[in-house]
Amino acid sequence: MNVFITSGTYDFLKIKKDKHPNEKILLMQNPDTAVLLHETTGKTIFSSPRKYEVVDGKGTLQDHGYVVMNNIPVSEEGRPVFEHRFKNRAGFIENEPGFVALRVLRPINSETYVILTIWEKQADFLNWKNSSSFKMAHNSDSKAPVTNSSQKMFSGEAYVTQYTLVKDSEE
Repeated sequence: MNVFITSGTYDFLKIKKDKHPNEKILLMQNPDTAVLLHETTGKTIFSSPRKYEVVDGKGTLQDHGYVVMNNIPVSEEGRPVFEHRFKNRAGFIENEPGFVALRVLRPINSETYVILTIWEKQADFLNWKNSSSFKMAHNSDSKAPVTNSSQKMFSGEAYVTQYTLVKDSEE
C-alpha cells in the first residue's frame, strides 16, 4: 500500500478530489494550508506528490475527524531500527477513545517518515497526549537511544502538523 500527499489551496485540491470519486482521497486543512492524501495500491492521480510506503497501519482512513502527522527525519542507517520499533510497538494507541486510524509512512524520495493518526475529534487526540498510555508508549525501552554511537538515527528535528478532515457533505 502506498500513500501520496500533495499540498495546495483548498479550492484547487477540492476540484482534484472531486474528479476522482472512486479513489480513497482525504481532503484536510488547517489555517495555513490544505492537503490531499491518496492511499492506493496503484498509481497516484497527483503529478508531483510526496511518496510513501505504508510500513504499519491500523484502522480505516475516514473522511472526517482530526489528523495529526508526526514528521520525523530518519537517517539512512537509522531506518531499520526506527521501523523495527514501530512494528514492535505496544499498540496502546488503538485502544484510546476516539482513535480511528494509524499509518506509519516510509518516505520514498526523502528522509522524513510520517506517523499519521486520525481521531474522531481534536479533544480525543489531546486526551491521548495526556494519558498514561501515551507516557508508557513514549517511554518504553524500545525508545531507548541507539547504543552504537556511530549510528545516528535522527537526521533532523521532528515536527507535527495537524489538520481537520473535510467531509464531502461539509464541502
